[in-house]
Parts: sequence; C-alpha cells; structure tokens
Amino acid sequence: MKFLKNFNNNAALVEDDASIEWVVIGKGIGFGKKPGDLVDESKIDRRFIATLKGNMDVDSFKDIRPQALLMTTKVIHLVEPLLGISFSDYQYFVLADHIDFALKRAKDGIDVDNGTVRWEVKKLFSKEFKAASQAVDLINQEAGITLPKSESVFMTYHFVNAASDGSKLQETIKITKFIGGIIDIVQYQYHMTLDPESFNYNRFVAHLRALMVQKTSHTCTTGADLDNSLLQLMQVKYSHAYATVERIDTFLQNKTDWQLTPDDKVYLVLHIWRVTHRQQTE
Repeated sequence: MKFLKNFNNNAALVEDDASIEWVVIGKGIGFGKKPGDLVDESKIDRRFIATLKGNMDVDSFKDIRPQALLMTTKVIHLVEPLLGISFSDYQYFVLADHIDFALKRAKDGIDVDNGTVRWEVKKLFSKEFKAASQAVDLINQEAGITLPKSESVFMTYHFVNAASDGSKLQETIKITKFIGGIIDIVQYQYHMTLDPESFNYNRFVAHLRALMVQKTSHTCTTGADLDNSLLQLMQVKYSHAYATVERIDTFLQNKTDWQLTPDDKVYLVLHIWRVTHRQQTE
C-alpha cells in the first residue's frame, strides 16, 4: 500500500495495488510519511474503503484526534467478542466521533447525566450496558481520565446500534424509549415488577427490539401469515396478555404510525404470558 494523505498520526489515506483507496487506522501509521511512501501494514489495526456509507466524507477523520482513534480501536476489540457483534465502517467512525467528543467533554468537566435513563437502559440492555461499562473503564485507564457515568448509557446505544442491522443511532434511542414504555405497560397491567435478570425478560426485550427495528425500517418478515383463528385462540386462552397487547398497540399508534399486525399480536401475547408467568433466572 502507498501513502496518499495523512489525517493525523494514527489515520491515513492509502492506495493498494489495484488503485483502491483505503482509510487505515493504527498507532503512528501516518507519522513522517510522504505521498508515495510504502505503508507498514503491520501497524494497521483497521482498514476500510475510503468511500463510506452514510454520506460521510473521509476527510472527517482529520477532525478526530489520534487518541480517540486508538481508544475506539481498543474498545471495539474489547466489545466485539463480548457481544458477538461486528462494527461496520460507518459505525466505527460514529463511535470514534463520539469518543473524541466524550474525551473533550470530560476534560471540560461537562456531564449530561440522567440517572433515570441510565437505570432504564441498564434494565433493557443489561448485556450491552455491562460491555459499555467495561469500555468506559478501559478508556479511563488508557486515557488517564474519568468519564462520567452517563457515558455507559451512550456507549450502550452504540453497541445496540451495531447489533441492529444498520439502524441509525437516533432510531436506537427512539426504540429504547418505546421498549421502556411497553415494559411499563406490562408491569402496570400485571401489577408486578419484571425481573430484568431473568431469561424470559431478556428474550422479551430481544423480541421487542427486533419488532421495533422491523417497524422502523418498514420491513416485513418473510413467510406465510399465521392463521387468524390462532389470534382468536390467544384472545380466549390468554385474555389478560391479549388485553395488554391491545394497550401496547394503542400506545404505539399514539407515538408513531405503526400498527401491530395479527402476527405481531400473537407473538407478543406469548412473550408477555411467558415473561409474567415464568420469571426464572438464567
């Protein structure tokens, strides 16, 4: 690979033998390089095609400080195996941009903490929140700073987004609020507090997340629709759960233009019955 342009010491634009341009990230990858110089590929931690999705200009990398790029690479190396996810090139940049701004906010003593939101996110996405907390600890240790607790929430959003088939970050935040509202409806209807550590709770949240992503992206699942008589059976056999689903349907229609299909309702009835009757820990 030949060096083309330096964004900063840890990010550079290069060209391979096929004349394809790449952005490469690595400690000192661009230090002292001139156009045409060969790049030490052993220093490359991450590389991606220079034309990124999301209408992002690769020159934007010059605005991200070298320290933030290194932190991003280390965070992703930590998180991907923990959560079994893979960050796209665009998600890498978005996370790097966030970490860069987080480091600046920390140095300026700015905190946008919201304890209520943190508690909600911790309950809804406990696995991602735990990984986010480890990522924040890593950044604190590596950068020699102390990020506010609110960063665990923002990191969680990024990690959920990376696992959500390309849904945008703002959509992930919206989805989180909707899921929180649905959980509140279920708890109110059943006069109980669901156990966020239980297996069935996590299955329920995973199902809600998939449903919200489907609705947000306006995609439909493939396959034959369920028999309408099955929904009628659910209405009789699981009347309380069905009434709860109807409240959820009204909630979503009031907040968005979404409307639950008969299939959506059948699966929600089953999940609601399971999560309210079988609170078993993993």
